[in-house]
Amino acid sequence: MLDNLNTHGPASFYEALAPEEARRLAERFAFHDTPQHGSGLTLAEIEFRVLSRQCRNRRLGDAETLQNERRAWAQQRNTASRRVAGQFPTAQARIKLKRLYPVIQT
Repeated sequence: MLDNLNTHGPASFYEALAPEEARRLAERFAFHDTPQHGSGLTLAEIEFRVLSRQCRNRRLGDAETLQNERRAWAQQRNTASRRVAGQFPTAQARIKLKRLYPVIQT
């Protein structure tokens, strides 16, 4: 899931890598853009920032340790049920993002 930055897409692979390698990588991913004012990516970014800040004071020596630490962190975070406050209420979001909702004819 990506925001709408112009470098977030398969074309970036072709700018940085040989065509064969770029194509190989581009075919491995399914790109899903968030709405310009969407909150899905923001929530993920917040979680990664929290993880980064909480683990900044030490270095993890290998991938297995990193995975174990990440799992423990995620379980603790999910158990705590931390919430992220949105910038505006749902009613305002529906007005602001109206163009993203389908129109249903009745």
